[in-house]
Amino acid sequence: MISRRELLLQLAAASSGKLKTTLASDSGATARPGSADLQPVSLAPEDDSFLDQLEKAHFLFFWEQADPKTGLVRDHWEGKPSEKEFVASIAATGFGLTALCIGHKRGFASPSDIRARALNTLLFLWKTMPNHRGFFYHWANMSTGERVWDAEVSSIDTSILLCGILTCREYFNWGPLDRLANAIFTRVDWSWAAEDTSLVSHGWRPEGGFLPYRWDYYSELVMMNLLGMGSPSHPLPEETWSAWKRTNFEYDGLDYIGSFAPLFVHQYPQAWFDLRGKRDQYADYFNNSRKATEAHRLFCLDLAPRFPDYTEDFWGITASNSQHGYAVWGGPPEIGPIDGTVTPSAAGGSLVFLPNETLRVLKTVRNRFGDRGWCRYGLVNALNPLKNWFDPGVIGIDTGITLLMAENLRTGFVWETFMKSPEARRGLERAGFKAV
Repeated sequence: MISRRELLLQLAAASSGKLKTTLASDSGATARPGSADLQPVSLAPEDDSFLDQLEKAHFLFFWEQADPKTGLVRDHWEGKPSEKEFVASIAATGFGLTALCIGHKRGFASPSDIRARALNTLLFLWKTMPNHRGFFYHWANMSTGERVWDAEVSSIDTSILLCGILTCREYFNWGPLDRLANAIFTRVDWSWAAEDTSLVSHGWRPEGGFLPYRWDYYSELVMMNLLGMGSPSHPLPEETWSAWKRTNFEYDGLDYIGSFAPLFVHQYPQAWFDLRGKRDQYADYFNNSRKATEAHRLFCLDLAPRFPDYTEDFWGITASNSQHGYAVWGGPPEIGPIDGTVTPSAAGGSLVFLPNETLRVLKTVRNRFGDRGWCRYGLVNALNPLKNWFDPGVIGIDTGITLLMAENLRTGFVWETFMKSPEARRGLERAGFKAV
């Protein structure tokens, strides 16, 4: 099966929209005046209560839809039996490990059971889960860990898993778990993944070797490169940080660094890495993501003549399920067959960037559409009221980004915990990050 990232690359060449692009040698213009607020946002009681309900429901997905023996988390949950029900995502498992920390902190399940689940997961990842040079296959059998769908060994999905592992290590601070986390992290051979180049490969398959793609444009690669540069065993060289392209985009007067249209490229790295009040020689990436989110919101509102359901209360498109299967869509620039579908995780993953605007969307999905927009595990993955289509299920990575960003908005907990790791701090230091 083709990976999500390969699908993105195939669609990117056909993208178009009300957008200008230039290659940036210094994109300091993307930063807003002043530094980002480092304190949790002050939420109205009703908003905090809503987010608490959302987090509890989203946590339940990671608690119930993971194999208790392996800890591997289901990629999709469709609300009914399906042929995909045995398939785990290594990236969803990374979100799931972080969800265990949130659930432990908030008392969503038995503390001893949560800690045991975290230990079981890391034991399985270290002793049993197939890997190549420390990198894991994108998709695997939930019960056995064996590769499925001819999945690639994925650099980015392994990175998301590693973020969850480091978060668990720093949160639980427990000897057996610490040792496993260190062993798994130091086994990853980043220098192999960037063999003969400063750019990391997207992945590798035993049938044909490295995929023909390199991480060469701004995207979720931010988290991957920082992790690799922070490795104490097989680090990426410092020149890796300057090797990828930072392209300036402009939409409705907003200038920001971007690449692929789906909004998750701005969200995933900053679920764990706290980039508020920091910048490298190129940009303030937190403020850059604020601008990208606002540009996306305006882009959706500009689509209202075509899709009248898009309003200030209801907007947001990122890679998601659709009425006709999985779709990689978004904007600006517009890519994919946009048809009026809204993906709640587009707003949910940007809660920390535009709190008021994104909360408005999530509450609309819950309050206006009731059990068509809200299932056992919280917000459904996607919905299209214009076509009377409501996805009955969720996708692990989309549920995960919303859960983590909700907690960061409320308390900064994931940021605070993850940033205790020396690997994260070393990566930022080697990349040249300084206080704004």
